[in-house]
Amino acid sequence: MDGLKKRLNESVQLKLSFILSLAILVVASVAGIFSYLSAFDEAHELQDDVLRQVAQLMDRQRLSPPPPTTNARPKDADEESRVIVQRLGEAKQSEASLDAGNTLALPTTLADGLHTLEVGGESFRVLVKTTAAGERIAVAQEAGFRNEIARDGALRSVMPFLILVPVLLLIVADLVRKMFLPIAALSKEIDQRAEQELHPVEDRHLPVEVRPFAVAINRLLARVGQSMDSQRRFVADAAHELRSPLTALSLQAERLADAEMSGLARERLTVLRQGIERGRSLLDQLLTLAKAQSATDTPKSPVSVQSIYRRVLEDLMPLAEAKHIDIGVEGTQDAEVWASELDMIAVVKNLVDNAIRYTPEGGRVDLSMGILEGKAELRVQDSGPGIPLAERDRVFDPFYRTLGSEQIGSGLGLSIVQTIAHRIGAEISLDFVDETQQTGLKVSVIVPMK
Repeated sequence: MDGLKKRLNESVQLKLSFILSLAILVVASVAGIFSYLSAFDEAHELQDDVLRQVAQLMDRQRLSPPPPTTNARPKDADEESRVIVQRLGEAKQSEASLDAGNTLALPTTLADGLHTLEVGGESFRVLVKTTAAGERIAVAQEAGFRNEIARDGALRSVMPFLILVPVLLLIVADLVRKMFLPIAALSKEIDQRAEQELHPVEDRHLPVEVRPFAVAINRLLARVGQSMDSQRRFVADAAHELRSPLTALSLQAERLADAEMSGLARERLTVLRQGIERGRSLLDQLLTLAKAQSATDTPKSPVSVQSIYRRVLEDLMPLAEAKHIDIGVEGTQDAEVWASELDMIAVVKNLVDNAIRYTPEGGRVDLSMGILEGKAELRVQDSGPGIPLAERDRVFDPFYRTLGSEQIGSGLGLSIVQTIAHRIGAEISLDFVDETQQTGLKVSVIVPMK
């Protein structure tokens, strides 16, 4: 019982269905009982009218009841509709049963009217009437048959309730479920949204009772959107503001490198210049991430994957040559994907840059593509150490870098890739190049084609 109460308190739909079903059952039970009793009484009234009509017919036609006989009744006689007519006080004392033609032993003192009497262990409904000729007659019918007929008629009147009430309960349950469908659809629509989809919820198709919740959700989404825009603007503005002093520091460091200094000072200057370069790279990544998070423009034309590969290789080839890495594109298959050119360049460039940084000297980085179920699959794989299974969920977090990595980086590359992928409807998967040795990383990005 406690479990049912808990479920009813947790679910408005279940509670409403239960209350409506209980109300229907109570009303139907009361109506059924009333209908049964009314039909039962009405059947008895009709049977009493039959007795009155028989007595009236005997009086009007001046008929006299036949004398009692011991002849057996016909085999085809219907006992349920049998009506006994006899003179009052005319009872043949015999062991023969009523079915054999005997009459009822009724007292002569019965008053005119309807009586229910016990005769010979059986109950009879008896009408006593004095005819115009002064003769008193009794018209009787067995009460058991009368009650059976009345019950059958009453049950037939209640039968529609017994059939229609379960149907009504199913209809009510279905109607309640359909009434809550807009709420379920609203919940599903909000749950399936991506992080950047903060547009208002359509509330015109919602019931009036639910619309205030949709309005409140829209206001909350608007506030969240404003907060996220403020954060993005802060990151972008901070990156822009820091660019100028870092550029100035870089120029001063270059001028300082031309001056006469000791070996120790020049070594420290080299470390300083590397730190400044890392800071500039971090700022560029922050700006790229802010642009990826705030961009809302839809692409107006598709872009070629091979052209993206060529542009990225042109930019990153010096970095690969510095580590003697064999980098290139496998195959000549091309496809056009429905995405912004800048977005695709950012995705591929960050993946290739990570592959070059984490691949040891003399390693290999391959770019390839294929078509999978009407979508373009962009693949970047390297001969580096790969990413352990336990860390694959976290590598997409901003500023997270693989444990034990000695590579210099900002930890924003894969975060940028995931942000852009979610916005353009792409899917990302990480796998080992060599599943047996669990080495090498293969990144697949599945992008919708035009």
